[in-house]
Amino acid sequence: MSNDENRLLRLLLDKITNLSVSIEKMKLAEYVKLLEQPWRLMYVNFIAGLARGVGIAIGFTILGAVVLYFLRILVMLNLPLIGNFIAEIVRMVQLKVGA
Repeated sequence: MSNDENRLLRLLLDKITNLSVSIEKMKLAEYVKLLEQPWRLMYVNFIAGLARGVGIAIGFTILGAVVLYFLRILVMLNLPLIGNFIAEIVRMVQLKVGA
């Protein structure tokens, strides 16, 4: 074999090695195995959806509490036009929560 052929074979071997390492990093075999088991795939996606839903609910609750906290501070500052409007919103929210 010539020097050029050896260099080409070495380059191809390096490329194949890099490709196999990349495929292994992507965990392609595990993904294909998961796709071959549709019930397991649905179970994993169901659990992921539940986790997302709980996370969104908790996040929205915390965000809403922070917004109400700042609205109460604005009411305490007694701003002329905004104060009455915000006070009415806070009262409506407190009535809904108390009910």
